[in-house]
Amino acid sequence: MSIPHAQEMAQALVDWFATQGRDYPWRRTTDPWAILVSEIMLQQTTIPTVLGRYEQWMQQFPTPADLAAATEEEALRSWEGLGYYRRVRALQAAAKSICLNLSGKFPTTETEIRALPGIGDYTVGAVLSFAFNHPAPLVDANVSRVFARLFNDSTPVDSPAGRKQHWKLAAEMVHPTNPRTYNSAIMELGQTICTSGRPDCLLCPLRPWCQAEQPENLPVKLPKKEITTMEHHDIFLLAEAGLLLEKQAGNKRHAGMYRLPRRSAEHCATLPHLADQKYSITRYKVTRHLYRAAEDEPLLPGEEFIPLSRLGDTPMASPDRKLVVKYT
Repeated sequence: MSIPHAQEMAQALVDWFATQGRDYPWRRTTDPWAILVSEIMLQQTTIPTVLGRYEQWMQQFPTPADLAAATEEEALRSWEGLGYYRRVRALQAAAKSICLNLSGKFPTTETEIRALPGIGDYTVGAVLSFAFNHPAPLVDANVSRVFARLFNDSTPVDSPAGRKQHWKLAAEMVHPTNPRTYNSAIMELGQTICTSGRPDCLLCPLRPWCQAEQPENLPVKLPKKEITTMEHHDIFLLAEAGLLLEKQAGNKRHAGMYRLPRRSAEHCATLPHLADQKYSITRYKVTRHLYRAAEDEPLLPGEEFIPLSRLGDTPMASPDRKLVVKYT
């Protein structure tokens, strides 16, 4: 053990969590499928957003078999509003793999879990520790922030060296007999006490061991990627046959989902302007200009009229859904 007082710190976190830990639905279960779902949902999505969807989603797909049996369209529609739709595709692929290769029984070993589609180091650690109480390490942004301050480490946390170092620390720090609580606790510490900006050090259970000299200056991160601005010109055409939408194909972010059809600025120049919409996707800031198209608008490949009765079940990204709800 190369970290002095590692197990003392781990036990301090476990004791702190016993009185300060928050109650979330995924913390009330040891069902590995339910835990996998929660971890996939929580990737790049806020806890309040997931809280509003998790239990309803689990009622719809309580087992891998339920999601495996769903169509891709049903799976995408169920995920609407959570964003990053590749996650639900990967989750459905994992469900199908469990049903095909493991007779529908969730795997219990690291090798089997890691073999599931779309499963990385963090998710493996989360499932092993939260479902099976196995002393597996996990590192997310909150854990990295805690480690950077605890060990006064200025290595950029999002660099290869920083990630490698923090996974090594996580493996050494994890509580040997209560990893389920320890991993919840160290993430909770980053969410509530050791937060970005100025942490609340007086309340921190790791204060006796923390080496941070200027915790508000940690963690260090690599320079952010430049924000790219984009403009789209889309059309809105509601006819007797329904609403004109385009089904996205290929390996695009929203493949399999529907969107309002896109046209060139020149094409839309003479059309009545309907609305402007601004939204962000990762490092992109998008401005959408929406125009009302004429009934004789030529259809392009992939475009079709969706009856109004089917719009509720048709998967589309939140920005499109908002406009569709507003104008239909």
